[in-house]
Amino acid sequence: MRKNNVLVLLVWMLWYFLAFVPMRAMSQAVKPVSLIFDSDMGPDYDDVGAMAIMHALADSGKVKILATVACNQSRYIAGVMSVINTYFNRPDIPVGVINGPRAVNTTAWQKWDSVLVARYPSKIKSNHQAEDAVTLYRKLLSQQSDNSVTIVTVGFFSNLNDLLKSAPDQWSRLSGVDLVKTKVNRLVSMAGRFPGGNEFNVQCDPIAAKFVVEHWPTDIIFSGWEIGAALHTGLPLIKNEAIRQSPIKDAFAIAIPLSNEDAPGRMSWDETAMLVAINGYEPYYTLQKGRMICREWGANSWDYNGRGHYYLVQRMSVTEMEQVLNTLMMHQPVQKK
Repeated sequence: MRKNNVLVLLVWMLWYFLAFVPMRAMSQAVKPVSLIFDSDMGPDYDDVGAMAIMHALADSGKVKILATVACNQSRYIAGVMSVINTYFNRPDIPVGVINGPRAVNTTAWQKWDSVLVARYPSKIKSNHQAEDAVTLYRKLLSQQSDNSVTIVTVGFFSNLNDLLKSAPDQWSRLSGVDLVKTKVNRLVSMAGRFPGGNEFNVQCDPIAAKFVVEHWPTDIIFSGWEIGAALHTGLPLIKNEAIRQSPIKDAFAIAIPLSNEDAPGRMSWDETAMLVAINGYEPYYTLQKGRMICREWGANSWDYNGRGHYYLVQRMSVTEMEQVLNTLMMHQPVQKK
């Protein structure tokens, strides 16, 4: 009888160990997401909110920022990226900018970008000081562990198109497709309108969008136009009197009053993609499986029988989601000791 009791105790202890200890150890040992951020910052400023969320989650140890990359040749884009990285005490994050005759150039009509570059310190003030985007992609990817990198793109697919088509170079003997397939875990994209429609990021470079959607070798999660259009952020940031001398606050404070549609706050497309890229889609959203079909003229539709792609479906309430995003966007830089 005593042996039976001992056996029962040992079995219980083994069950406890298997059920709880690995879970706890796993939660403590979770590695931060290795992230490359690809943005068209300029024609909109929700990219600024996305960068604020990225740095907030980096300060909490959830993400390691490998680079901030521009798919737009807007005059101040590299400078703005450098300003925000510097504001959050990460001035050495590499900045890349797209090159080539097909590169899109769209600007910030509210002029918030030029104000930030003039008002705040940064190592980079012009696009000419930044690295070539594809070269930076290849260099960084070649240095990472296999299947470890998350790319979040909140702009045009131009850089990713050029990356997939890139040839072996000094950084890697792999072709662009093979390099992505080896090093990238997943792509999260703010693009498209689901289950079908037209959306800015796809329309600005539809040829690149079509190629990437058809040839990208890892899973893609899309945060569609309808997801960000339902969420409005920025007003709590503007009204927060404790936040001063902030490029994040300045961008929203300059731009929001200039458009009647932004009276309830700016629609929050890019912030949602960033949140999902780092924190995952739960508990915020569910996923619709299938495959995006991209047309040459920029429209998209959805194949429910396809594989490898997902688009976000709202799960958490709009009010709760706005609170999550606004709170992260108001995060202040961690003071250096």
